[in-house]
Formats: sequence, structure tokens, C-alpha cells
Amino acid sequence: MTHSGPAIPLEARACGPLSGKVRVPGDKSISHRALILGALAVGETRISGLLEGEDVLNTAKSMRALGARVERTGPFAWRVNGVGVGGFAEPASPLDFGNSGTGCRLVMGAVAGCPVTAIFDGDASLRSRPMRRILDPLELMGAKAGEARDGGRLPLTLHGARDPVPITYRTPVASAQIKSAVLLAGLAAPGVTTVIEAEASRDHTELMLKHFGAEIASVKEGAHGRRISLTGEPELHGAEVIVPADPSSAAFPIVAALVVPDSDIVLADVMTNSLRTGLFTTLREMGASIEESEVRGDAGEPMAQLRVRASKLRGVEVPAERAPSMIDEYPVLAVAAAFAEGETIMLGLEELRVKESDRLAAVARGLEVNGVDCTEGKDNLAVRGRPSGKGPRGAGLGGGTVETHLDHRIAMSFLVMGLASQKPVTVDDRAMIATSFPEFMDLMAGLGAVIETP
Repeated sequence: MTHSGPAIPLEARACGPLSGKVRVPGDKSISHRALILGALAVGETRISGLLEGEDVLNTAKSMRALGARVERTGPFAWRVNGVGVGGFAEPASPLDFGNSGTGCRLVMGAVAGCPVTAIFDGDASLRSRPMRRILDPLELMGAKAGEARDGGRLPLTLHGARDPVPITYRTPVASAQIKSAVLLAGLAAPGVTTVIEAEASRDHTELMLKHFGAEIASVKEGAHGRRISLTGEPELHGAEVIVPADPSSAAFPIVAALVVPDSDIVLADVMTNSLRTGLFTTLREMGASIEESEVRGDAGEPMAQLRVRASKLRGVEVPAERAPSMIDEYPVLAVAAAFAEGETIMLGLEELRVKESDRLAAVARGLEVNGVDCTEGKDNLAVRGRPSGKGPRGAGLGGGTVETHLDHRIAMSFLVMGLASQKPVTVDDRAMIATSFPEFMDLMAGLGAVIETP
């Protein structure tokens, strides 16, 4: 899948205070996993609050192609009748994941434990992303990667293991995608599959596996790591899943409310899993007013109502060990830093080089064309902010056009920037926003934002 047709730019410009109460779409990570585990379970899984963006819908299509019954029963409500662990059927055509690295890599893991062959493909952005670090442990478990370009890039053919074997695998980087792929493949392997992380990555797969009936344990490993052990060949049972609001999507209205003067908004049911809320921690260190109330949980995932008010932000140093808990939020954090007093230094950003775009470079170029003083390093970014959108020597921030490189988070982050800049900010294409946050434009307009086609 590619984004075809002419690019449609968007322009965001300064607006009055943002206000209102909204619920951002369901969490994308939970939505992918609910569909995949529902397809690997026996019986019926009911999912409410599912994110209905293109990325998740492509995962739903792939589950159908692999033999599960997947149907939409109402707005954000879905039903999955699974085939059981190891029960996937061979798909008749390639599995197209569009822009979704998460969907593609997790399904690779699920397919690797089944005796089937599947072709994995995606759009131009996904085809550029390396898959070798996912394939390496899966091949240790008995799967084989067939035709693929350098680095295991898509399109590639994956031959699942006829007799998968459990492994103990130490991940080379903190990556929930690598960990999840190994655990999903390990479901079909007899014995115990173990993943060791030096830095703990997001634990949604572990929590949801337990919710579906798997025997899984997670213990501390070293100062910041985890050792996760899964007993293979369980009979997963269908489950009810309520998908919390996505903290990565919530990041955009949160930062907008912080930097647009006099704003005061409320966001309902936002996931507050500590392995996903590094941005909230960082923003609070910068002086942000973000208050939690109505705390509750579902399927092991905590959630809360957040009240966010405009705040005077100050620059901070963001430690490298925080990166796994906020890896998708650095673009919008950089925007917040552009309006903070002083310098914000973000460390440990090497993972941003292999996202939907080279996000580190894309963020730096977007800041520069809009008058923000920043320095891009190999794995770090320093942003020297200007409160109230005032640039050096009186020049206002904004006024530039940002190249999004088919990256939804780059597009939304710089549209947030335009809401508080002295000059409008333009992004070159809106199409990819639908991959993760199709309601973005309407939701932001409902809060009072001004984002329009120029």
C-alpha cells in the first residue's frame, strides 16, 4: 500500500485558548495485540474502543487472511473468533501492512510459530525499514526468511516453523516489537521461551498474554531490565478487551494545551502504564500542569482522566534510559521544547533513525525551517526554546513548510507547533495522519484549534 494521489498540505496557525473534554482514539499498541491474540485464542474475543486507523485495520485484514473470523460489530467494537495457538492457515495473498511496523513485526512473530508460509509487504516507508533484528531470533526458533531485500526489508517471504523450539534471547536494543515477536512465536513452542532486556520496553504483550490465559512471568534483570518467561503451548481463551485511550495520540492535544496560552482541557481514559508515560514525566519536569483523576484499569492496563492547563515550560535533560517509554513522543516533545525557556537535551534517540522516517533528522529539519535553534547529533537532539513563539531578534517562530516523509507523527507534531507560533506552520501532506489518528482534525477543531488546507 502507498499513499497515492497528490499531496494535500495542511496549515496550522495561532488560535485562542483550547478547551473542552475529549477522548482520543484507542491505543494502537493494545489494538494490534487484541486482534492478534484474539486470533490465536480459542473462542470469541470482544474488543471495545479499538483504534480504527489504517494501521490497525491492516492487522485485522491480516488476521482474516490467516483464518480467523474478524468482524466489526459497531463503532470501535469488534469481534474475533480465533483459530488457536499454531492454527493459522496459509494466506492466499501477501499480507499488506501499509505503514505499520508494529503490526508487521508482531504478526511475523505469530506466523513464525505456525507451519505456514506468508509474504509480508507494506508501503514505501515500511519497505525501507529493517526487519533483520526481528528475523534473527525467529530463525533461531525454526522459522526461515525467504526472499527479501538487504537487511531483511519488505517484501519478504517467511516460512513458519513446523516444529518451533523455545529459546532464551537477549534483545540487542530495548524493543517491544522484538520481544513481542519472540513471545508470540514462543506460544507454539514446547517448553519455556525467555526474553532478556537490558532496558525494559513497553509490557503490553506480557499483560495481554496473561489476560488471555498464558502462563508468563516477568522479573527484574539488572538495574533497568526485565527477564520475561513464557510457557509454550497454552490454550488461550477468548477475552473481553477495553482498549484505553492512546497516550501517544493524547500527546498532541496535551502539548497543544500546554503551549497555547490560557488553555484548559480534559482527556478521558488515557493509558497511564509507566512504560508508556515517559513524555508525561518529562513534561512535568518541564513545569507542565497535568493532573490525574478517575484512575482505573482493564486487562492489566491502568488508565486515568487527565486535566492539562497551559504552563510555562523550562528546558530539561531527558535521560537516555527514558527513551523506551516515550520513543514515539520525541517529535512532539521537541515542539514543546521549542516553546520552553532554555535548552532541552534529548539523549538515546538512535531508534528514531529507523521509524516511519528518519524521525530525528525530520524533526531537526522541521524545527530549523520554522526558526527554532537546535542541534542534531548522531543519537541526540538539543532544542533551545523561545517562549511565546518569539524567535531570535524578534523573528517569530513558524512560517515554514515541513517535509513529513510519510510520517504521521511528524505531521501532527508540527501542526501542534503552528497553534502557538507567531507565523503559521505548514506540513506537506495530511494523508498519513489517518494511519494512527483519523479523528485528529475533528478532535483538535473541537478543542478550538485552527488547522486548515492552505
